[in-house]
Amino acid sequence: MLPALVLLACRDTPATPGSGIPTGFAQSYGVWTPGPRDDCTAAIHNAYSVVGPDGKLYPTWHPPVDPATGCSFGHDHGRDPRGSALYAMVGSIPFGYANEQLDVYDPANPRHEDHFGHKVEWENGVRLHFGSAAADAMFDIRCDVLVKLHQGTHSKDAFTNNLHELAYHVLCSDGAELHITLLAAIGDPGQFTRSCDGATEVVVGPATPANSPAGGGRRLIPDRACVDQDILVPLGQRSDFGTLHESWQTANSIRREDGHGLAFFDPYFQVSLPSRFYDPASATLVGRPIDVCYEVTPSGARAQGGACDESTSGGTITGVTFDDPRSVFDGVRRVVDVNSNTIDNAAGPAVWYTDPFGKHGHTQPFPGSVRQFIARIDNTRGGLNASGPTLGGNRDYGSPRVHAPN
Repeated sequence: MLPALVLLACRDTPATPGSGIPTGFAQSYGVWTPGPRDDCTAAIHNAYSVVGPDGKLYPTWHPPVDPATGCSFGHDHGRDPRGSALYAMVGSIPFGYANEQLDVYDPANPRHEDHFGHKVEWENGVRLHFGSAAADAMFDIRCDVLVKLHQGTHSKDAFTNNLHELAYHVLCSDGAELHITLLAAIGDPGQFTRSCDGATEVVVGPATPANSPAGGGRRLIPDRACVDQDILVPLGQRSDFGTLHESWQTANSIRREDGHGLAFFDPYFQVSLPSRFYDPASATLVGRPIDVCYEVTPSGARAQGGACDESTSGGTITGVTFDDPRSVFDGVRRVVDVNSNTIDNAAGPAVWYTDPFGKHGHTQPFPGSVRQFIARIDNTRGGLNASGPTLGGNRDYGSPRVHAPN
């Protein structure tokens, strides 16, 4: 934790969730219902809620298993944010707040996301890197980081849809501080990049909403070509399950109405062994890795070793489905690459109001605007960008009862 900077931040505090009796319910509230493998009730789930800045009630982080009753929700939302040094400052994260503001800002083009995809990660006191040991020693900058991205890896949503809610909180020892919520445009709408070659653009179809803006970065997602190339292999070879990896590489900016960039940040979000891949031959466009474990091609190629053996006990268990807790294709292995945080806001103010995409920043709120906090500093350093470490690599958010969809 960085106590001196926390005290400084109190002069212009970041937006925190509201309090008191909610004035209504957000679209994201109450959408989860238990599946056949879950024994928590919707009422228990809905108790994990927070009043957002707009006064509405939102879902928020909860553990996979309710500690009071021992019942299982069957899905995870990542790391408990209450351990973050930033939690006292920003509070519980309202899942779906930026999406809700889009309903006001552009009611004809809503973007609602499911509940499962909200994933939290954080780390305190992480050290930034500047490309060399000498530069690292010269700057020696450390940050508290708390992030939440909606990264659903079980459905067809991200094959076409590039708008995903991102809550991004960072406080660094050089005075850099960001408290941002927006719909991050990750890559282009209607398509994604094939993960196993990192180059092929796979065009799928129209996005929701139809006017989704193109964004920087890209969404790398495995498809059937990756499965055929790396998973279904001849006898005597081992499958490369590393091909079942998603990398959502964001490139975000907060901009004033005149287009001036106030802040730039580009965390990458990685998931190993998701429960889906893109399969154009499927009526749903969704292929299930666990189903591939039972496939045999006419030439005799099949999945061998690794995650398939782990999910089926070496092929001795038949009929494991995508939502079976025994399947390790459940998206619980995730990491976040912090990367750079650049601020060009020396003239201030610290509080800006933008549209839900982080653009058209004004100093006063407007219908559908989102309050953003950006420190009054310039840390551009002549183009020398810092890069942060990888968060979450030593954590597995699964439990014996977590399963896809997750």
